[in-house]
Amino acid sequence: MKELKLNNNLDQPIFATLFEPENSNGKLTLINSATGVKQQVYFKISQYFAENGFTVLNYDYSGIGLSKPKDLKKSESSMRSWGVSDYKTLTDFIKINYPDFEKYLIGHSVGALILGMNEDSKLFKSFVFISTQKAFVGHLKSKIKILGYLGFGIVQPLTTKLFGYFPAHRFGLGESLPKNVAFDWRKLILNKKSTNALLEKVVQNYSKDLSQKVLVFRAEDDEWLTKKGVENLLVETFPNLKPTYKTLKISDSPKMEIGHINFFRSYNKPLWNVVLEEFEK
Repeated sequence: MKELKLNNNLDQPIFATLFEPENSNGKLTLINSATGVKQQVYFKISQYFAENGFTVLNYDYSGIGLSKPKDLKKSESSMRSWGVSDYKTLTDFIKINYPDFEKYLIGHSVGALILGMNEDSKLFKSFVFISTQKAFVGHLKSKIKILGYLGFGIVQPLTTKLFGYFPAHRFGLGESLPKNVAFDWRKLILNKKSTNALLEKVVQNYSKDLSQKVLVFRAEDDEWLTKKGVENLLVETFPNLKPTYKTLKISDSPKMEIGHINFFRSYNKPLWNVVLEEFEK
């Protein structure tokens, strides 16, 4: 395991971690993390992949984890800059250092949504999407829909204005977030266009240029995900990807819990082989 300090085109430090196998199979996997989730959450699955011959890269988006500035209030990072600048920083690194490797990507939640913000997404042979969807609140079940409208319609903008950043940790939503990330997240939830509304704000949208295979996972105990939301993301944002959908049942988990994050917990290691097999095809 090797820590890397990279710089994006906004001169922000992006901290990454490289996992290298003892015997390389000539394949590399990049993991794009979920909103407010530190890269350490993905270390166990990264080690698992490295033990099976893969080179693996994790990183913290600007404003998160090791890439967080001392004063989060001053951060201008957004979900759009995560895709246009931070994710691009990693693909630039990959192109320079691993030009001949077969390349794969795991996109967790927002980590899949940002693919259309970077032309280099075409580098990857295939993708795995985990816990991602068109996040518009209208697709959610009634109880979660109410929470979505209250949380993102009222609580999130008020607390973000009060603190100068969104204190997500106070609500059990991971790392605190830069204000512009919070506003983008709000747009994903409340705007009917959701991901496409963000993509309209970047210089170029590459989503429709992607035509790779993608294995799409949805956990049956993830209350914030719906079958409709998952499928609509592929239809409306990534219409040329070739999806295979798989529902993860809680009975597949040794602890009977997967949810939005826990696929990556070490106790769910038995689930990881499906991803490994997908990338070994």
